[in-house]
Amino acid sequence: MFGLFGKKDAAKEALKWDPAREEPVVKKSICTGEATVGFVDRATGKYRDVRKVSSAAEIALFEKETGLEPGKIRTVY
Repeated sequence: MFGLFGKKDAAKEALKWDPAREEPVVKKSICTGEATVGFVDRATGKYRDVRKVSSAAEIALFEKETGLEPGKIRTVY
């Protein structure tokens, strides 16, 4: 929970999510093609960014971390 110098580990904090309220997604930019992974609030549609990804392997890692089946993550633009 705490990393270097007693600071909270941001990566572990970011992956805390409520499956009943949020959905894991890949968000891609239409203009640049840049991709990030994060969560969309089902009620409001608000996107919460977790991290930038640059390969299918990084997306697969996010799916594993969130407990999704491989290849089942939705992409939003």
